[in-house]
Amino acid sequence: MAGNTFGQLFSLRTFGESHGLAIGGIIDGCPAGLEIDVDFIQQELDRRKPGQSKLVSQRKERDCAEFLSGIFEGRTTGTPIGFIIKNENAKSGDYAHLKDVYRPSHADYTYDKKYEVRDYKGGGRSSARETACRVVAGAIAKLLLKKFKIHISAYVSQVGDIKTSLSYQQLDFSSIESTAVRCPDLAIAKKMIAKIEQVRKAGDTVGGIISCVVTNVPAGLGEPVFDKLHADLGKAMLSINAVKGFEYGSGFDSASHTGSAENDAFVFNKKENKIRTLTNNSGGIQGGISNGETIYFNTAFKPVATLMQQQQSVSTKNKAVIVKGKGRHDACVVPRAVPIVEAMAALVLADHLLRTKTSTLKNLLK
Repeated sequence: MAGNTFGQLFSLRTFGESHGLAIGGIIDGCPAGLEIDVDFIQQELDRRKPGQSKLVSQRKERDCAEFLSGIFEGRTTGTPIGFIIKNENAKSGDYAHLKDVYRPSHADYTYDKKYEVRDYKGGGRSSARETACRVVAGAIAKLLLKKFKIHISAYVSQVGDIKTSLSYQQLDFSSIESTAVRCPDLAIAKKMIAKIEQVRKAGDTVGGIISCVVTNVPAGLGEPVFDKLHADLGKAMLSINAVKGFEYGSGFDSASHTGSAENDAFVFNKKENKIRTLTNNSGGIQGGISNGETIYFNTAFKPVATLMQQQQSVSTKNKAVIVKGKGRHDACVVPRAVPIVEAMAALVLADHLLRTKTSTLKNLLK
């Protein structure tokens, strides 16, 4: 099964299934000497784990990462970092009725056609539970980025048709974790929560948008032509379960602009002694390379495919069937996906930092 590794110099390979004994990963390329904050890693996992509020799946998992290699006396050794996260609360019986059924808009049919075998318990490898491994690796990448004072903040900007009208510059990111929906526009957050509760009671689901802001990124990150920084960010986001779209900077709105309105004029900032742009429609990336301005992007998530309603489908024998979800599922995956978006952004930036700043990294980690 190909396609399980992300990144070149700072890479993550994940393994495991939703209802197997454990999931896990191998992080390779992390520089030696990086201090590992285990409590911080657990905090990141706690932001993603199920059961954290009434809005999300009530599957109870501690999601504790057990590190097997690559760390000695609290610091990385430069060798591969192996870890596992045990599955402690899988209820495989909830999926017995799906053994011979293809669920609408899931990976059941496509996995069966590609591999001619399918783990129907929780979706197996296609389950979003795999993203816990990304959060572990992303947390370590964040610790590396912290050495460069690079900071990543993601938040929910839209749930269904309810969205904040405030730009990221107008929001207080310290309020992101103050609500279950992770929207720092607190008045809108209440409406989002009400929307999720409404669709959950109806046995339905709803999608949304996560916005992400990355500050203090140095100019010069990105590897054109095929490894442009925004291209790698797009691949990272589109690899997350349920993601349908990605845009950075002015995104799709730029298609309706004129060049004179869209271009970011350059100025020399004497106080900072560096070149800046008057506007940032480019989203901090030009020609596939970071320009030193704030990077910002949006990631769109579709509604979760498992509904507590009857849906039309077919069986593996091509017979018409009616499918209805059962067990523990999210009515809206977006709040739990915030740390996943941050983690994938961190993996991209850490990888590109290693490609560009190897000598600087050695000095910083001394």
